Amino acid sequence: MSLEIPVRRRSRMWGRIAVALACAGVLTSGLPGGLQHDADAAPKPPQRCDQKYKIPKRPPPPGQSPEELPYDVRPETDWDEYDFDNDRKAMDGLTLPTDPKEREEFQKRIGTDYKKYPEGDPRRVFSTFFNNQENGKQKWTGTFEEWLNEQYIENQARNQRGLKYEAKVVKDLQLGGPDWLCQYTVEIPDPDDPKKTIKRTYDAYNKRTKEFLEFKSGGEHDGGQTPKDRKILNHQDFKEHKLRYVFGQEQKKNTRTALGNLNRAVGGTDAGRRVSTYEHRSTAAPRWRQSVYSKYDTWMNATPKPNQGSTGGGNDVVNRSAPNPEDARKQMERARQLNRGGTGVRGPGGVDFSTLELRYVGKPVKGKGLDYSFSARKTDEDTNPGWGGKEKAQLVSDSFLTWLALTPEKFWVNLNPDQPDKIMDSAFGRTDAGRILLEADLRMKHDFYEAMDPKTDLGKRFWESLPKQNGMPCLHGIRNWIEPKPAQVREQDGGIYILDAPLKLNSTPQQTDTGGPGEPICNPSDAEARAAQVVVDRMIVPEVEKEINTAPQYADLRRVYTSRVAAEWIRQQDAKNPTDYHKIINSDDVSKWPIRGAKWDKNDVYRKYVKIFKEGEFRYEIPARGTVYTYIVGGVDLSKAPKRNITSQRFVAEHRHLPRTKDTSVKAMTDDAESKDTLYLGGNTSGKSTGGDPTPDPTPSDPEPTDSTTPSHSPDPGNSPSPGGEPSKPVDPKDPDGDLAHTGSDTPIGLIAGIAAALAAAGAALVWWKRRRDAAQT
Repeated sequence: MSLEIPVRRRSRMWGRIAVALACAGVLTSGLPGGLQHDADAAPKPPQRCDQKYKIPKRPPPPGQSPEELPYDVRPETDWDEYDFDNDRKAMDGLTLPTDPKEREEFQKRIGTDYKKYPEGDPRRVFSTFFNNQENGKQKWTGTFEEWLNEQYIENQARNQRGLKYEAKVVKDLQLGGPDWLCQYTVEIPDPDDPKKTIKRTYDAYNKRTKEFLEFKSGGEHDGGQTPKDRKILNHQDFKEHKLRYVFGQEQKKNTRTALGNLNRAVGGTDAGRRVSTYEHRSTAAPRWRQSVYSKYDTWMNATPKPNQGSTGGGNDVVNRSAPNPEDARKQMERARQLNRGGTGVRGPGGVDFSTLELRYVGKPVKGKGLDYSFSARKTDEDTNPGWGGKEKAQLVSDSFLTWLALTPEKFWVNLNPDQPDKIMDSAFGRTDAGRILLEADLRMKHDFYEAMDPKTDLGKRFWESLPKQNGMPCLHGIRNWIEPKPAQVREQDGGIYILDAPLKLNSTPQQTDTGGPGEPICNPSDAEARAAQVVVDRMIVPEVEKEINTAPQYADLRRVYTSRVAAEWIRQQDAKNPTDYHKIINSDDVSKWPIRGAKWDKNDVYRKYVKIFKEGEFRYEIPARGTVYTYIVGGVDLSKAPKRNITSQRFVAEHRHLPRTKDTSVKAMTDDAESKDTLYLGGNTSGKSTGGDPTPDPTPSDPEPTDSTTPSHSPDPGNSPSPGGEPSKPVDPKDPDGDLAHTGSDTPIGLIAGIAAALAAAGAALVWWKRRRDAAQT
């Protein structure tokens, strides 16, 4: 798939960007103008909307006259996308030198007179930033990269996005005929000060039905417009008028509140609204030509190279995400300052990156790249902005490539106090995927013990339900481990949709030679152990399994498992026809995807587990025989990734909008039409510069000054914000229920010949002990 919408990879070293400056003038283009609402200059006369946007005459939607507009949300079946040009996005790979002296020399060479550089010249970008830092009334407090993406590039996007969305709504809703006027300006005396004038330009106005329309491509209102709306709608000449806000995204909470208050302030009620809203959902997809100044990522990429790599709408959002909560808060504060006109769309602060998972990979055709799409939950970017996107996307990608590089029999971990030499495969232990599996195993044991706490209702009932020896609850040693349940997938559109990838907690009796604290509380017979295991399976296992599939502490485990499902499908496709991943598959080389965080050692996790096993982690006080006794208690296997391909009929019935959502997500982050709390963020691995490598000359010469490089309609270039699929595949007659072959053996991994010694004790174990409490004796 070819992309017009890239996201660049940050330069490996600033020297490459300095070199790129020699190519001044590449990508020159005029800066598009924007909607200048409430300007001080005399407003232009309104124009008929159908003439302004050249609307072809066609009948209105069924049951709707040309003057009527819906009052709620656009049907999910109609959600779509629209393109807008943002040439500045081709510059998102620029960086400043990190060395202070080098940066100072560079700034002197570039200067602060950005007007002498044409639009599309990287020197214009740097010069604009230097101008802001030296002469701006509000100097930028973030980094250059943050300014580049949040202000310089976004400034152009706001203008073009607003223009395109206005044109789209006018055309979609058929606002034609002589009664619909666009860019309609109202002027009234200010009731609070008759010497002043209130002037407000509305995006559209119907002079017969007396309704104003205001279009917002995002989901937020303009706080500076609503006070004017209140005064205009309360003016005697407009007492019979109404106002409709049309949003391109789901409205924010503060917008719903503000417009509800405005409705009441002008005499409206819930039944008879004067101020109403309509969400005409559509995703804005930017377009630009990739260049040597663009950013290219290594994510999901088999062979990343200079000036090429992964790009896409999801990459853009992930790359702009803050690294921690404090930086996310600062980012949102800057966004509020820059979005005073209500022209912004949902940004990285609206994504809960802790829930990011791989949900689609396309057909891996050699030399053509691979489409991919992540899902993530929404979050309130005003009160709880998302952060950490790059870390999570890197984990998804590293895990995906790790699962390809290593053969499946290496995908296990084992915490057993009797087997310090069988913790995990050595190569697997050098990857984040291996680290996460081992840490999840230890976490699962903790949560398993915690679920048994007799202070909880579940724990109390559990201990009461166990078989007794001499009147005391008796529990055997237990081995617990996590493995996949069959993932629900759909092979379609040349790729695979991962619809659900649940994990299963297994539990079985097991004894160990290593002893725990205190004295054994009982010696259960085989029948008693089986009876106790029934209680464990019925009461404790479901509770902990639910946590594994939903709780935040297992999010990374779920993240690497969905990558496992995707990688196994790529492995199967490569076996049919070699792909770009062919050299990686089964190479046993994971050096490109090492553990990226703090120094980590599998033996540290093992030692922590053994300490807990020997000394105990929880102390449960169990009354029995007239005495209170204290009970002291002390792996994950992804070698198989079973999946079941759901039928075409079921996919259409349950996920009819998902192919469209996936396609849009490659270009820009988009809402999931099937889940109001979910977003999709995608990309493609075949992004490539159209300009080639720049000439190796790090010192560009200054161009001759020109007065024609900045168009007269161009807003300030960054110092202040500007206003304003394919049909489903038929069911295979040889495979009527769509069942795919399992990607691993159904035989329990502990029984597989040749690796039984390494894995038979995976996930061991709980051994129960007692210590008599003298103070509690009857």
